[in-house]
Amino acid sequence: MAGLALPRIGAGLGGLRCADVRAILDEELAALPYRALVRRTRWFMMAYSLQVVTRPWLYTGSETMSEREQGSARLARAAELRALHVGPQPLVLPNAWDAATARAVAEAGFPAVATTSSGMSASLGWADGEHTPSDEMFAAIFRVARAVDVPVTADIEAGYGLSPEQVVQRLLDAGGVGCNLEDTDHRTGTTLVNATEQADRLAAVKRAARAANVDIVVNARVDVFLRQAPAEQTPIEEAIRRGRLYLAAGADCIFPIGAPDAGTIAALADGIPGPINVIAGFRGAPGQRRLRELGVRRISYAGRLHRAMLVEHQTRLAALRAGEDF
Repeated sequence: MAGLALPRIGAGLGGLRCADVRAILDEELAALPYRALVRRTRWFMMAYSLQVVTRPWLYTGSETMSEREQGSARLARAAELRALHVGPQPLVLPNAWDAATARAVAEAGFPAVATTSSGMSASLGWADGEHTPSDEMFAAIFRVARAVDVPVTADIEAGYGLSPEQVVQRLLDAGGVGCNLEDTDHRTGTTLVNATEQADRLAAVKRAARAANVDIVVNARVDVFLRQAPAEQTPIEEAIRRGRLYLAAGADCIFPIGAPDAGTIAALADGIPGPINVIAGFRGAPGQRRLRELGVRRISYAGRLHRAMLVEHQTRLAALRAGEDF
């Protein structure tokens, strides 16, 4: 067995990356007899998988890092993501729902990756709206974050009933440095959380993040255009009120989802003293070019790419079912 170079493969396993795995296998395993190759490959990949579970940051493509180095890297990623909200051009985020689509977004040249809860939930077999178990959602976020070398901001809906400290820790453990937090009350699914209570929760999330030494970027979603109660103020006034409260609590960006037209979006951009996020083309919202003109600083696409992919997939399936090819 001395000729199989086992010491090199076994030694220093804790510092290997996927690229190291491929290089060692290519260089050394070619000389192994068939049965020995199978046994050795199974052992090696099992050991590497164990390493990924116990030390997940190794699977991001980065070298092994100490806890201090990990913290510094996360801090830098969070600062990078925050700066993208105030740059010369709006931050454009074509949302991803798995590792492959996240890698495609990054390889297309976008400076950050945002996840879509609707796309992720669907890919995991759940309905949107906090029906996905938090463990599954954060595991999916982890797979996205390990696939790219840009900041990742995750749509974690209203936080899955987790405490502010748990939200922050789970997000950081998954590799995210930003998140959406919405003010829909998922206990009822049809009403909004009291604005002051939501502001307090956002402030607690920011405190927990700073205590963890990574000031995560919070995109505070305002759901008044989706769930406006008849007795409340007009949606625009209430959205501005909530946006201002959430900014004062420490939110980095305000996401008035469902703002229906250019006039409403212009009023929101003017009335909320911070960056706002709009989904291009959603519920009557204009496209990217017009949103730039209106002063929108963050332009996302939510589940639109995921739905477009499904439509294309269904079209091709129908062709195959009809005996055609593509």
